[in-house]
Amino acid sequence: MSLANEGAAKARKHAYAVAPAATMVIFGAGGDLTKRLVTPALYNLVLGGMLADDFSIIGVDIADLTDESWRKSLSDTIHSFVGQKGVEFEAKSIDPKAWQWLANRMMYMKGDFANPKTFEQLGQKLKSKEGDKGGNRLFYLAVADRFFGPLIEQLGAAGLTKESDGAWRRVVVEKPFGHDLKSAKALNSQILGVLDESQIYRIDHFLGKETVQNIMMLRFGNVAFESLWNRDHIDHVQISAIETVGVEQRGGFYDHAGALRDMVPNHLFQLLAVAAMEPPVSFDADAVRAEKSKVLQAVHHFDREGALRDSVRGQYDAGEVGGQKANAYRAEPQVDPQSNTETYIAAKLMIDNWRWGGVPFYIRTGKHLAARRTEIVIQFRTPPFTLFRQTGTESLPANQLVLRIQPDDGISLEFNAKVPGPQVVPKTVGMEFRYKDYFSETPGTGYEILLYDCMCGDATLFQRADFVEAGWAVVQPILDAWSSKKPVFPNYASGSFGPKDADALLARDGRAWRNIS
Repeated sequence: MSLANEGAAKARKHAYAVAPAATMVIFGAGGDLTKRLVTPALYNLVLGGMLADDFSIIGVDIADLTDESWRKSLSDTIHSFVGQKGVEFEAKSIDPKAWQWLANRMMYMKGDFANPKTFEQLGQKLKSKEGDKGGNRLFYLAVADRFFGPLIEQLGAAGLTKESDGAWRRVVVEKPFGHDLKSAKALNSQILGVLDESQIYRIDHFLGKETVQNIMMLRFGNVAFESLWNRDHIDHVQISAIETVGVEQRGGFYDHAGALRDMVPNHLFQLLAVAAMEPPVSFDADAVRAEKSKVLQAVHHFDREGALRDSVRGQYDAGEVGGQKANAYRAEPQVDPQSNTETYIAAKLMIDNWRWGGVPFYIRTGKHLAARRTEIVIQFRTPPFTLFRQTGTESLPANQLVLRIQPDDGISLEFNAKVPGPQVVPKTVGMEFRYKDYFSETPGTGYEILLYDCMCGDATLFQRADFVEAGWAVVQPILDAWSSKKPVFPNYASGSFGPKDADALLARDGRAWRNIS
């Protein structure tokens, strides 16, 4: 039995269908994203038997590479991850048979994205491979965002996105999708002038993580939770995506983006939408995405005073992270020594609908912090204290449901129990569910299920145009307010818990962030 057939048998055993045959064209084939995330994800799909025997890859980039040198660069990178901890792709080893299966299907083409001849040559290469019968095509834009619109226009002008004879044409667009509301609307208008919305897959690898997908299962598959998922029982919600790493080698990009643009309209708002959405009528892609979009449309828009009051920005100074000395942001490579770009953002958001009226959603994300954690904390209301007044108990902690996205994916529920003895003494205890205790773990980047869904035509986990624009509509007033007031940076040490103003944001409401240590 061939490797592909062995994998297909394994996939069927786990109820996965093999994805339709397709040619995947990766623009930016020599870039970091292709090496670190996309290629390892494809390798994992090979291991799972989820790619068809006729699957192939054409890499396109400006670098002067050959088929063989491109394959070698990808091979060197994926093998370098073996044994590493804390990287997106953690592997104990690389299966030589699976890697060779993928490498044999890789072809490289040198090309300038601005030159129409590149797309003529690509069209000839695709036609030569597909023959007269045609074939499915997945175009992946692993490039800087300034190329998104022009690349898609070039694809359209060359006739490479036209669907016919049952063959599909799909385009995967990475983040950032715009830099503000105006640019996001312009980009949507530009690409929708070439493609139908059904052909566009705006990707966010956070949604490829199993825990994010399981939030919907937790809520809508368990009456015990969904019946409590409202303003009558929940006091507030915290959404955190905090990192110990700094900007690394991304200073050139990051200094023009910042934490707000880089993380909030996509990653954090995806988590917000999944946590706050209404039950969809089905798990059909449009039904799910419609409910997620409604959440962002219901988020209260700030005026200038509200934006300055209910948002906090920070920039890291020198310090220690994990016992190692860490540079200040302004000392990082490719960063302006006088930069006022934020590396931390916290905000208080209100959702103006019946389910969530009066319930604050606190969000935060930052770099060079004391711990790495992505989680959603559902804090329930505190119980009436009348019953416990005569017991000597001073207060009862609120119940918390914690949905951990990374690391150590899982769910925990904290509740109060009585300490054994003659007196009523409460103690917070926990029930813990960890995915690795129940399900076999496989190294993954978060891109595996997303690439698979692209090929299968399932857009559930991808952003729709209205979601993108609704997210930027929430963020824009913060950007406008910040532009009118110069920050005092740096304002938190590397390895700390962030700026003190972020703690004050909750403290003035009588609340506090969940401890991340």
